[in-house]
Amino acid sequence: LFRAALREGTELGMLAKSYMDRGELVPNEVVIRMILERIAQPDCEVGVIFDGFPRTREQATALEAAMAEHGNQIDAVLYLRVPQDVLLRRIAGRQTCKTCGATYNIYYFPSHRPGICDACTGKLYQRSDDSIETAQHRLDVYFEQTLPLIEYYERQGLLHEIDGQREISLVTEAMLLALNINPELTAPPKE
Repeated sequence: LFRAALREGTELGMLAKSYMDRGELVPNEVVIRMILERIAQPDCEVGVIFDGFPRTREQATALEAAMAEHGNQIDAVLYLRVPQDVLLRRIAGRQTCKTCGATYNIYYFPSHRPGICDACTGKLYQRSDDSIETAQHRLDVYFEQTLPLIEYYERQGLLHEIDGQREISLVTEAMLLALNINPELTAPPKE
């Protein structure tokens, strides 16, 4: 959501970027305004999946209230469990192709030629908020402000905890099953 708002050059997107670049949480009033604008669009009528939101109890209650106003509710919350050291390496090692958007990780999934995209030979870059220091700060904020949401959603019976260290295909399958989506329906056709 934030990245799309940045690409479009919206006022809210630029405001959100100033916080994200410092590794800080975007203030609730900014996030909620962005969310409400987004979920009001026609392609969200059948449902939405939020990634990295809500991050605080205040955001969670604001989201629930906003959704209730539109006759909706939260059906499931997915928690991908990954050790802190792995998260830091995933964030700090992340690289993206400027041309095609392909993603790599210098520790876990490096390109064959450093700094060059395997798919299109475009140049790889690292986002300004992906430094180890910023990543550590984001994790510190997460443990302080976001981790309590795990218990909050667990008490409501909405939480589905998933091992985020497994192969991508297995994590994807577990996520789809938690959302009551048949993985067979989302698989690419077999040749």
